[in-house]
Amino acid sequence: MEDNNLQRLSRLTAILTTLQTKRLITATELSRKFGVSVRTIYRDIRALDASGVPIFTEEGKGYSLVEGYRLPPVSFSESEANALITAEHLVLNNQDKSFIENYSSAVAKIKAILRYDTKDKVELLSNRVHIWQSSPEQAKSQHLATLQLALTHFNLVKITYQTVNNEETTQRIIEPFATYCLGKDNWLLLAWCRLREDFRNFRIDKIRQLEVLNEKFQPHPMTLDEYYEKFVQPQINP
Repeated sequence: MEDNNLQRLSRLTAILTTLQTKRLITATELSRKFGVSVRTIYRDIRALDASGVPIFTEEGKGYSLVEGYRLPPVSFSESEANALITAEHLVLNNQDKSFIENYSSAVAKIKAILRYDTKDKVELLSNRVHIWQSSPEQAKSQHLATLQLALTHFNLVKITYQTVNNEETTQRIIEPFATYCLGKDNWLLLAWCRLREDFRNFRIDKIRQLEVLNEKFQPHPMTLDEYYEKFVQPQINP
Protein backbone atom coordinates (compact mmCIF):
# COMPACT_ATOMS: atom_id res chain seq x y z
CA MET A 1 0.00 0.00 0.00
CA GLU A 2 2.87 2.31 0.88
CA ASP A 3 4.50 1.62 -2.51
CA ASN A 4 1.24 2.53 -4.27
CA ASN A 5 1.07 5.80 -2.36
CA LEU A 6 4.67 6.58 -3.28
CA GLN A 7 3.97 5.77 -6.92
CA ARG A 8 0.95 8.06 -6.92
CA LEU A 9 2.86 10.87 -5.24
CA SER A 10 5.61 10.52 -7.84
CA ARG A 11 3.02 10.55 -10.62
CA LEU A 12 1.24 13.61 -9.20
CA THR A 13 4.56 15.46 -9.09
CA ALA A 14 5.33 14.41 -12.67
CA ILE A 15 1.85 15.48 -13.83
CA LEU A 16 2.37 18.88 -12.23
CA THR A 17 5.71 19.26 -14.02
CA THR A 18 4.07 18.21 -17.30
CA LEU A 19 1.27 20.74 -16.82
CA GLN A 20 3.88 23.43 -16.24
CA THR A 21 5.75 22.35 -19.37
CA LYS A 22 2.80 22.20 -21.77
CA ARG A 23 0.30 24.92 -22.64
CA LEU A 24 -2.54 22.36 -22.92
CA ILE A 25 -2.58 18.60 -22.46
CA THR A 26 -5.44 16.11 -22.52
CA ALA A 27 -6.25 13.35 -20.04
CA THR A 28 -5.63 10.82 -22.81
CA GLU A 29 -2.12 12.19 -23.43
CA LEU A 30 -1.39 12.08 -19.69
CA SER A 31 -2.68 8.51 -19.40
CA ARG A 32 -0.39 7.40 -22.23
CA LYS A 33 2.59 9.25 -20.78
CA PHE A 34 2.24 7.71 -17.31
CA GLY A 35 0.80 4.32 -18.26
CA VAL A 36 -2.45 4.61 -16.29
CA SER A 37 -6.12 4.81 -17.20
CA VAL A 38 -7.89 8.05 -18.12
CA ARG A 39 -10.08 7.54 -15.05
CA THR A 40 -6.95 7.51 -12.87
CA ILE A 41 -5.80 10.77 -14.47
CA TYR A 42 -9.18 12.33 -13.65
CA ARG A 43 -8.68 11.36 -10.00
CA ASP A 44 -5.13 12.73 -10.03
CA ILE A 45 -6.28 16.05 -11.50
CA ARG A 46 -8.99 16.33 -8.82
CA ALA A 47 -6.38 15.58 -6.14
CA LEU A 48 -4.06 18.31 -7.44
CA ASP A 49 -6.97 20.75 -7.65
CA ALA A 50 -8.03 19.91 -4.09
CA SER A 51 -4.48 20.54 -2.86
CA GLY A 52 -4.60 24.09 -4.19
CA VAL A 53 -2.99 23.73 -7.62
CA PRO A 54 -4.95 26.09 -9.91
CA ILE A 55 -5.78 23.78 -12.83
CA PHE A 56 -7.90 25.20 -15.64
CA THR A 57 -10.03 22.78 -17.67
CA GLU A 58 -10.76 23.83 -21.23
CA GLU A 59 -13.71 21.75 -22.42
CA GLY A 60 -12.72 19.42 -25.25
CA LYS A 61 -9.10 20.62 -25.29
CA GLY A 62 -7.48 19.59 -22.05
CA TYR A 63 -5.88 20.90 -18.89
CA SER A 64 -3.55 23.79 -18.19
CA LEU A 65 -2.30 25.74 -15.22
CA VAL A 66 -3.62 29.20 -14.48
CA GLU A 67 -1.27 31.85 -15.89
CA GLY A 68 1.26 32.92 -13.28
CA TYR A 69 1.44 29.59 -11.44
CA ARG A 70 4.95 28.34 -12.01
CA LEU A 71 8.08 27.44 -10.12
CA PRO A 72 9.85 30.51 -8.69
CA PRO A 73 12.23 32.28 -8.76
CA VAL A 74 14.13 31.66 -12.04
CA SER A 75 13.23 33.46 -15.25
CA PHE A 76 14.73 33.23 -18.74
CA SER A 77 14.82 35.57 -21.69
CA GLU A 78 13.50 34.23 -24.98
CA SER A 79 17.04 34.04 -26.37
CA GLU A 80 18.23 32.07 -23.34
CA ALA A 81 15.29 29.66 -23.69
CA ASN A 82 16.06 29.22 -27.41
CA ALA A 83 19.69 28.43 -26.59
CA LEU A 84 18.59 25.72 -24.16
CA ILE A 85 16.28 24.16 -26.75
CA THR A 86 19.03 24.16 -29.38
CA ALA A 87 21.47 22.63 -26.91
CA GLU A 88 18.92 19.91 -26.14
CA HIS A 89 19.01 18.78 -29.78
CA LEU A 90 22.81 18.68 -29.67
CA VAL A 91 22.71 16.62 -26.48
CA LEU A 92 20.37 14.06 -28.08
CA ASN A 93 23.30 13.07 -30.32
CA ASN A 94 25.62 12.50 -27.37
CA GLN A 95 27.20 9.11 -26.81
CA ASP A 96 26.12 8.67 -23.17
CA LYS A 97 22.54 7.61 -22.40
CA SER A 98 22.55 8.84 -18.79
CA PHE A 99 23.65 12.32 -19.90
CA ILE A 100 20.82 12.47 -22.46
CA GLU A 101 18.20 11.39 -19.91
CA ASN A 102 19.35 13.80 -17.19
CA TYR A 103 19.64 16.75 -19.56
CA SER A 104 16.19 16.09 -21.05
CA SER A 105 14.72 15.91 -17.54
CA ALA A 106 16.40 19.20 -16.60
CA VAL A 107 15.14 20.93 -19.76
CA ALA A 108 11.60 19.72 -19.03
CA LYS A 109 11.79 21.38 -15.61
CA ILE A 110 13.13 24.58 -17.17
CA LYS A 111 10.31 24.62 -19.74
CA ALA A 112 7.87 24.34 -16.85
CA ILE A 113 8.78 27.77 -15.47
CA LEU A 114 8.63 29.71 -18.75
CA ARG A 115 5.90 32.26 -19.33
CA TYR A 116 3.11 31.10 -21.64
CA ASP A 117 4.11 33.42 -24.48
CA THR A 118 7.74 32.23 -24.32
CA LYS A 119 6.59 28.62 -23.92
CA ASP A 120 4.66 28.80 -27.20
CA LYS A 121 7.71 30.15 -29.05
CA VAL A 122 9.97 27.52 -27.48
CA GLU A 123 7.64 24.71 -28.58
CA LEU A 124 7.65 26.12 -32.11
CA LEU A 125 11.45 26.32 -32.18
CA SER A 126 11.76 22.80 -30.75
CA ASN A 127 9.87 21.49 -33.78
CA ARG A 128 12.00 23.54 -36.18
CA VAL A 129 15.47 22.51 -34.98
CA HIS A 130 17.19 19.32 -36.05
CA ILE A 131 20.82 18.21 -35.99
CA TRP A 132 21.49 16.17 -39.11
CA GLN A 133 24.03 13.36 -38.96
CA SER A 134 25.27 11.38 -41.93
CA SER A 135 25.24 8.18 -39.87
CA PRO A 136 23.37 8.56 -36.56
CA GLU A 137 24.67 6.34 -33.78
CA GLN A 138 23.01 4.98 -30.68
CA ALA A 139 24.38 6.11 -27.34
CA LYS A 140 27.21 3.73 -26.46
CA SER A 141 27.60 4.33 -22.72
CA GLN A 142 25.37 5.00 -19.75
CA HIS A 143 27.76 5.57 -16.84
CA LEU A 144 28.59 9.28 -17.12
CA ALA A 145 26.05 10.46 -14.51
CA THR A 146 27.10 7.80 -11.99
CA LEU A 147 30.79 8.56 -12.45
CA GLN A 148 30.22 12.29 -12.04
CA LEU A 149 28.40 11.68 -8.76
CA ALA A 150 31.26 9.49 -7.56
CA LEU A 151 33.68 12.22 -8.62
CA THR A 152 31.93 14.98 -6.65
CA HIS A 153 31.43 12.76 -3.57
CA PHE A 154 34.97 11.31 -3.70
CA ASN A 155 33.84 7.68 -3.79
CA LEU A 156 36.11 4.94 -5.06
CA VAL A 157 34.74 3.11 -8.09
CA LYS A 158 35.30 -0.51 -9.07
CA ILE A 159 35.11 -1.09 -12.81
CA THR A 160 35.41 -3.95 -15.25
CA TYR A 161 37.15 -2.35 -18.21
CA GLN A 162 37.53 -3.66 -21.72
CA THR A 163 40.65 -2.58 -23.57
CA VAL A 164 40.17 -0.40 -26.63
CA ASN A 165 41.19 -3.24 -28.97
CA ASN A 166 38.62 -5.51 -27.23
CA GLU A 167 41.25 -8.15 -26.46
CA GLU A 168 40.79 -8.41 -22.70
CA THR A 169 38.95 -7.07 -19.65
CA THR A 170 40.51 -6.01 -16.38
CA GLN A 171 39.17 -4.98 -13.00
CA ARG A 172 40.31 -1.68 -11.57
CA ILE A 173 39.74 0.40 -8.45
CA ILE A 174 39.83 4.02 -9.54
CA GLU A 175 39.57 7.53 -8.11
CA PRO A 176 37.52 9.64 -10.58
CA PHE A 177 39.20 12.98 -11.27
CA ALA A 178 37.58 14.50 -14.38
CA THR A 179 35.34 13.72 -17.35
CA TYR A 180 35.76 15.17 -20.81
CA CYS A 181 34.59 14.72 -24.37
CA LEU A 182 36.63 15.37 -27.51
CA GLY A 183 34.31 16.73 -30.19
CA LYS A 184 31.80 14.06 -31.20
CA ASP A 185 33.87 11.27 -29.72
CA ASN A 186 32.96 9.22 -26.67
CA TRP A 187 33.16 10.51 -23.13
CA LEU A 188 36.38 9.78 -21.30
CA LEU A 189 37.12 9.51 -17.61
CA LEU A 190 40.42 10.69 -16.17
CA ALA A 191 41.06 8.81 -12.95
CA TRP A 192 43.80 7.68 -10.61
CA CYS A 193 44.17 3.94 -11.15
CA ARG A 194 45.21 2.08 -8.01
CA LEU A 195 46.37 -0.89 -10.08
CA ARG A 196 48.76 1.20 -12.21
CA GLU A 197 49.43 3.76 -9.46
CA ASP A 198 49.08 6.57 -11.96
CA PHE A 199 46.48 8.66 -13.77
CA ARG A 200 44.79 6.87 -16.64
CA ASN A 201 42.19 7.75 -19.27
CA PHE A 202 39.23 5.39 -19.56
CA ARG A 203 36.71 5.42 -22.38
CA ILE A 204 33.37 5.32 -20.59
CA ASP A 205 31.78 3.20 -23.32
CA LYS A 206 34.41 0.53 -22.59
CA ILE A 207 33.34 0.20 -18.94
CA ARG A 208 31.39 -3.06 -18.87
CA GLN A 209 30.50 -3.07 -15.17
CA LEU A 210 30.64 -0.36 -12.54
CA GLU A 211 30.20 -0.29 -8.77
CA VAL A 212 30.43 2.84 -6.64
CA LEU A 213 32.07 1.85 -3.36
CA ASN A 214 31.31 3.33 0.05
CA GLU A 215 35.02 3.93 0.64
CA LYS A 216 36.17 7.50 0.07
CA PHE A 217 39.44 8.68 -1.45
CA GLN A 218 41.50 11.75 -0.64
CA PRO A 219 40.71 14.50 -3.18
CA HIS A 220 43.56 15.33 -5.53
CA PRO A 221 44.63 18.93 -4.77
CA MET A 222 44.73 20.27 -8.31
CA THR A 223 42.47 21.48 -11.09
CA LEU A 224 42.15 19.91 -14.53
CA ASP A 225 44.23 22.77 -15.97
CA GLU A 226 46.95 22.09 -13.41
CA TYR A 227 46.86 18.40 -14.31
CA TYR A 228 47.31 19.32 -17.97
CA GLU A 229 50.29 21.57 -17.18
CA LYS A 230 51.91 18.97 -14.92
CA PHE A 231 51.33 15.72 -16.83
CA VAL A 232 50.32 16.49 -20.42
CA GLN A 233 52.22 19.61 -21.42
CA PRO A 234 55.68 18.13 -20.66
CA GLN A 235 54.92 15.26 -23.08
CA ILE A 236 53.90 17.67 -25.83
CA ASN A 237 56.83 20.03 -25.29
CA PRO A 238 59.58 17.95 -23.61
